[in-house]
Amino acid sequence: MSLLRRKSVEQSIRDTEQPEHQLRKELSALDLTVFGVGVIIGTGIFVLTGVAANRTAGPAVALSFVLAGIACALAALCYAEFASTVPVAGSAYTYSYAALGELVAWIIGWDLILEFVLAGAVVAVGWSQYLAVLLETLGVTLPAAITGGEGGVFNLPATLIVLILTAVLVAGIKVSSRVNAVVVTVKVAVVLFVIAAGLFFVRRDNYVPFVPPAEPASGGSGAEGTLLEAIFGQAPANFGISGIFGAAALVFFAFIGFDIVATAAEETRVPQRDLPRGILGSLAICTALYVAVSLVVVGMQNYAELDTAAPLAAAFQAVGQPFFANLITVGALAGLTTVVMILMLGQSRVAFAMSRDGLLPRWLSRVHPRYGTPHRITVIVGLLVAVLAGFIPLEELAELVNIGTLFAFVLVAAAVILLRRTRPDLPRGFRVPGGPVIPVLAIVACVVLMLFLTVETWLRFFTWMVLGLLVYFLYSRRHSRLARGAQERPPMPDRSDLDTGFGSASPPPQ
Repeated sequence: MSLLRRKSVEQSIRDTEQPEHQLRKELSALDLTVFGVGVIIGTGIFVLTGVAANRTAGPAVALSFVLAGIACALAALCYAEFASTVPVAGSAYTYSYAALGELVAWIIGWDLILEFVLAGAVVAVGWSQYLAVLLETLGVTLPAAITGGEGGVFNLPATLIVLILTAVLVAGIKVSSRVNAVVVTVKVAVVLFVIAAGLFFVRRDNYVPFVPPAEPASGGSGAEGTLLEAIFGQAPANFGISGIFGAAALVFFAFIGFDIVATAAEETRVPQRDLPRGILGSLAICTALYVAVSLVVVGMQNYAELDTAAPLAAAFQAVGQPFFANLITVGALAGLTTVVMILMLGQSRVAFAMSRDGLLPRWLSRVHPRYGTPHRITVIVGLLVAVLAGFIPLEELAELVNIGTLFAFVLVAAAVILLRRTRPDLPRGFRVPGGPVIPVLAIVACVVLMLFLTVETWLRFFTWMVLGLLVYFLYSRRHSRLARGAQERPPMPDRSDLDTGFGSASPPPQ
């Protein structure tokens, strides 16, 4: 059996029409954009701005957000073409299956499990920390034993929020969309308030020097240094030009989520039109907000004095505005809530696609007869994230999310180039401009950011990949629908059938 056997685009679309595995199409372009904004705006604005500015880039952290945003924009164009061509749940996993073959699809699916589950747990822990801060301002102090604090063994708030959001996800994609829309409205309003109010407290002196001179990093040797430094034998350093790129690799975590929009392809009414709009629209909005907030925060307070746990709230505290600080804390809670929910949504859809293909147990891909959601896999994902958030301190593993996402972006960009050559006949509702140039630039940009991640992160990533290969060869390869001959059907002769149920019967303009 070939390790590179491919699942045709036609078969992927036919699978979405099976009644027991059929998701409801209820999302619009606006819903998708709100989903994207909901998951992107969160940890990046409320935490990573301070960490990156204080430790790595200084005031030039705004340039780091721009660099990370450019890398994501290049990848987003590739996602938009694939999502409009293969409107099927699974995102990068599904695209890789069609263009690069089953083994690569499994690797990227396994990689996405790492990305979404781990990210969901990390953000849930951050949500718990912000809740504790808010309650303290109201005179209520939660015991450290149930908040994951020093000496604590169980993070109860993080576990509870994950379980509540799991129930929301099971209740239906439209319910999830409505809850997300309300919460996103709150946190975007808070972010805009931070930008507007913070401008009154900006001091020009805080921007000097905009790019602080490079200095040796304390305690950053061996596996703690970046892969690029290890390759060239350089001593780890912060600030300067390398610090801007290092911070870009760190704040890349802030942009994780726009690719989740693609996982909702099967639940979108007109995916050829709405998916590109949702992906590119949410990324553009969030990049602009990130750059604006980072410029305001480093202008309000010297980068060396920025708080690394809650930089926005601390900056307003530093200028004598405690009420504003509390308001920002509420916005952070709202922001992190939607991030956790949509990360779990993305993971459940990827696992749903993998189980429908037989790479995971097929019974996981059954949808609820009333709610039309993959309830079994959603509950399992929720329980897994809840356990990780409740019992395991995950902060030091957060970089794993970055490397997993960047790796997925590289494969999607490569798949766009390959599918253009192997299936030029496919109707494409959106095409990446510039031929192969932009996909190649996307690959280069993502690889560069990966080189600025630590050696320790690379070692952990390879360990996870080795474990995934063991699972594939011991179970998934034999249980795959392709291995069982479920793919022995000729492609559909009528190309217009690709659009059945998704819009016009005629191929969209090229």
